[in-house]
Amino acid sequence: MKSTLVREQAKAAPGRTGRRAMQPAGYRAFIPAALPYDPPLRYSPELLALLSEADQELARLDAATEFLPNPDLFVRMYVRKEAVLSSQIEGTQASLVDVLEHEARAARAGAKPVTEVVNYVRAMNLGLERLGTLPLSLRLLREIHAELLRSARGSERTPGEFRRSQNWIGPERCTLAEARYVPPPPDVANAAMGDLERFLHDDSPLPILVRAALVHAQFETIHPFLDGNGRVGRLLITFQLCAKGVLRRPMLYLSYDFKRRRQEYYDRLQAVRDTGDVEGWVWFFLEAVRDVAREGTDTARRIQRLREEHRALVSRRFKSSTTGIQLLDRLFERPMVTVPLVQELLGRSYPAANDLVASFVDLGLLREITGGARHRVFQYEPYVAIFGELKP
Repeated sequence: MKSTLVREQAKAAPGRTGRRAMQPAGYRAFIPAALPYDPPLRYSPELLALLSEADQELARLDAATEFLPNPDLFVRMYVRKEAVLSSQIEGTQASLVDVLEHEARAARAGAKPVTEVVNYVRAMNLGLERLGTLPLSLRLLREIHAELLRSARGSERTPGEFRRSQNWIGPERCTLAEARYVPPPPDVANAAMGDLERFLHDDSPLPILVRAALVHAQFETIHPFLDGNGRVGRLLITFQLCAKGVLRRPMLYLSYDFKRRRQEYYDRLQAVRDTGDVEGWVWFFLEAVRDVAREGTDTARRIQRLREEHRALVSRRFKSSTTGIQLLDRLFERPMVTVPLVQELLGRSYPAANDLVASFVDLGLLREITGGARHRVFQYEPYVAIFGELKP
């Protein structure tokens, strides 16, 4: 049931997704109509065909992870990659190798861009863990938001709380009057989030990918937080797919496609509000799912082949010891290491860890990337290369 506040403000809406209403302070804010939209999504034959393709590719991706040895280790890299890409959409400059190097050094206080990405990883893991005991809810979203902004950019902007003031979207330092988009005022936004939570749990026969697309667009339209809305909204996509069992692991990083087509991503979301073009947004979303899932399946297969080749290589080098295989397996979890970290991970002496790292360098599996004699960091280059980023 739609809340009274949203229903009253949106009842005169000329469009299916909401209307702009003048506020007492003299600006116009968007008042969203609650989901499901009226009229509902129109399924053309082409859209149905694309939905089928996206479903099939997502199923292949989910199945491909089952053939990976210890797939949870590989998920860590996918989560990091999604964290980097989603943060880059918002302007963060940290790269995947920055995050891996930060982890290898175990720095207590990194630069803020790295902190933002690390926080995203923690927020993703927290959300997935909490879904085991807590339904997908506003409470969960607030917890995720608090984790996302902890000690990072935006940490002063009420982490874990829905906003109590007006926000807007536009060029840096633009005013409300110059904004490209003004979300609903706080009271309407809170009511709209209540409606969104109910939609998340209704039993209408809506395909999960379509539901995820609509929920993401609605969340970004409401913009319930003062900061971090884009990242939380993209996390929400993953949480929906995992909560419904469509993905057993968070192996779909849609931010890859959203970043690649960033302007179209923003334009499609804006068109939902400006013209009610829900079909155009859903088409864009399903294309992203199809393409990213297809690439993810290919990545999983490449990882499988890489591991088999490198296990054979290491087994030949360390014929009478399992230490080499142990390090190789840990590198899939931590693709950048230091000698002290290897010493800790394997429970070896420093000289033994240093010799082991040197052997991996000789095999072409590790490469030193800092260029110094001290505090050296080694990169598992062939594995990191699969994810498209290497430190020169």
